[in-house]
Amino acid sequence: MKLIRTTTVPQTLNTFCKGLLKELKHEGYEVVSVSSPGEELDELADSEGVRTIALPMERRISPFKDMKSLWQMWRLMHREKPDMVHSMTPKAGMITMVAAWLARVPIRIHTFTGLVFPTSTGLKRRILMFTDWLTCACATHIIPEGEGVKADLLNNKITKKDIRVLGYGNIRGIDLEHFKPMSHLTPLEEGGFSFVFVGRLVGDKGINELVSAFSRLNNEHPATRLVLVGPEEEKLDPIKPETAAEIKSNPAIEAVGRQNDVRPFYSAADALVFPSYREGFPNVVIEAGAMGLPSIVTDINGSREIIIEGENGTIVPSKDAEALYQAMKRFVENPDEVKRMAANARPLIASRYEQTYVRQCLKDFYKECLLSSHG
Repeated sequence: MKLIRTTTVPQTLNTFCKGLLKELKHEGYEVVSVSSPGEELDELADSEGVRTIALPMERRISPFKDMKSLWQMWRLMHREKPDMVHSMTPKAGMITMVAAWLARVPIRIHTFTGLVFPTSTGLKRRILMFTDWLTCACATHIIPEGEGVKADLLNNKITKKDIRVLGYGNIRGIDLEHFKPMSHLTPLEEGGFSFVFVGRLVGDKGINELVSAFSRLNNEHPATRLVLVGPEEEKLDPIKPETAAEIKSNPAIEAVGRQNDVRPFYSAADALVFPSYREGFPNVVIEAGAMGLPSIVTDINGSREIIIEGENGTIVPSKDAEALYQAMKRFVENPDEVKRMAANARPLIASRYEQTYVRQCLKDFYKECLLSSHG
């Protein structure tokens, strides 16, 4: 059976499908990976042993370039004649599902890892809702990453199709041998407490609120530290100038940029703080939990499914710097409570998101789709 997996950029394929594509190949699938050109796509071909095809796709709304990508994707589908296509990410999803529908590919699967329209307004929101509707209309099967994404799709009438969450929602899974507790790498001064954030340093990730809340906390508790792990994106949703200035001027805040291995930063922290505005199912929260960290997260899709209030972390309203400050203050001033939540973190993650289990859920789904198609 020929399977084509598509994403808008190759980094997503490397992040979500590393190891999986090789497993599918060994189980008898002919796997082809399609994404925009880049070194990561070449690396994927080498590491997974699968064929890759570079097809330029824009992440932003770009009507003329999108039509060109759609034409190229249709030609690719017509040439390759796959039995099944499976797309992720918004732009690749729309282009792949429409092209696969036009090419009459029998099984067309799209995974929604997160929705942009719920936090958008005006014309942009209408365009995003339409593209999600179009993606669903052309797909034969839809996988929402988590119950929150599923509810948003149904409640906003994006689709009326029967859509299913696989397993406990997460589609990547966690390698528990790779992400496991390590000794605290950085000795803290007495009364010290270290927070870590992992992700892009952009407005939608709640960085403005996080820096504001932490700066206030640090004035009261000078031994606190905040480490920001991830790249800045000045073109896509940049942080406020005053936030950027505070990061550079406050010695208690350390921005270390993008890191190939984030485990040392989890190990050097006492808690994860992840105040994002929107997610599908944030792997960062799962990784931190697997390494024994409790988390402070916002009340959004995915995060609220991973964190059980008071058990392995706490949940605060999104876009609320005051609530974030109060939660961080509670963590600093209640070390015994934090230790209790830390002890619960890894067992809870292991019971729901272990990678072999998550991948088996997807493999079983593929087999079910193929059986239904041939039946």
